[in-house]
Amino acid sequence: MPTKKKPQVTAAAARRGELLNTAAEVFAEHGYNATTVRRIADHAGMLAGSLYYHFDSKESMLEEILRTFLDELWDGYDTVLASGLGPRETLEALVTESFREIDRHRAAVAIYQKESKQLVAQDRFAFLAESQRRFEKAWLSTLERGVAERVFRADLDVRLTYRFVRDTVWVAASWYRPGGRHSPEEIARQYLSMVLDGIAVRT
Repeated sequence: MPTKKKPQVTAAAARRGELLNTAAEVFAEHGYNATTVRRIADHAGMLAGSLYYHFDSKESMLEEILRTFLDELWDGYDTVLASGLGPRETLEALVTESFREIDRHRAAVAIYQKESKQLVAQDRFAFLAESQRRFEKAWLSTLERGVAERVFRADLDVRLTYRFVRDTVWVAASWYRPGGRHSPEEIARQYLSMVLDGIAVRT
């Protein structure tokens, strides 16, 4: 006889996700240092003591928020990097994947942008530094390959370009709202049409 699924487990997981989404919005709006467990609980419509039933601290909430975002980001990036695309197509796919992550985890991206430099000093957030190193390597190697293959201009400063692309993509978390006029794919297309005309070889 098949074992019945326990609905309370599903409900608990859903509630945990709701609380993390609420916490992410509070962290993004008020900043990590200014956010207390009580403030998160107030936004969630519950007592602070009840929030401790799900999480032991605001640090554990923030860690889960950021790990979830980065795990999903790297699932997408690794798929792109392993697909054997040319450098231009790889750049296009990475940018598109980035905007999709902003759509899925806008608050987490905003937190990552604002708080990473401070958080990496704490042992439990050391994974942020490793992700930053991987991120830089992925983008720089793509740009360098594009220059070597004469897809991008020979005089391109790849590190400067990387910083420009990185910052202009992720800053979108400050203004993007899911469900708006443009899909993440459309925003990526418009963005790429502006950027690539500046770095592609002119024919």
